[in-house]
Amino acid sequence: MTTPSVQAAQLMADASRKLSHEELVDEDRLREVLPVLDVLGPVSLFYLDPADFLPAHRGAAVEEVMCGDGELASLLTRAGEEDADENGLGDITSPAFVLREGDDVVAAAGYRAWPRSVAHLSVLVAPDRRGRGLARVVASAAVTQVLDAGLLPQWRARPQPSRRVAQALGFQELGSQLSVRLGDGGDPEHR
Repeated sequence: MTTPSVQAAQLMADASRKLSHEELVDEDRLREVLPVLDVLGPVSLFYLDPADFLPAHRGAAVEEVMCGDGELASLLTRAGEEDADENGLGDITSPAFVLREGDDVVAAAGYRAWPRSVAHLSVLVAPDRRGRGLARVVASAAVTQVLDAGLLPQWRARPQPSRRVAQALGFQELGSQLSVRLGDGGDPEHR
């Protein structure tokens, strides 16, 4: 657990003594013991051992593009606000690895470099092109670059299709994450 203040740390420590590991990522149980204002998650955390990587190329021509060229913005818009927020593609620090159909980018992947040599992967496929294996192809290109750079690939997934892509590439689910914004711990209405 990480917390922004000593007060929040104390609240979380108290909750962790009352709840099991599974309950600590259960929004309803947390709301019973903490002054929860907002929740993001839970998500499953997947990591990849380089020896387990199962690349998927399928003969597709993956291109590497710089993030600021507007092509990703078009894909993010077509995917809709919820999907755009969910995947984090707008926050990548790497180049984007894209597949095109004609002039349109229909799938993209990249990663954001995090502390401790972790590379958090982001993948998005246009809604009308999903279910065709495109996510695996663009993610394979991004993962290859992550591994070549000596970084630890991390995949956070909530939707089942994202979990399936991670597993198809060889990622193993090793935990879960829940982000919680707490209110005033002294306000009985928030408990």
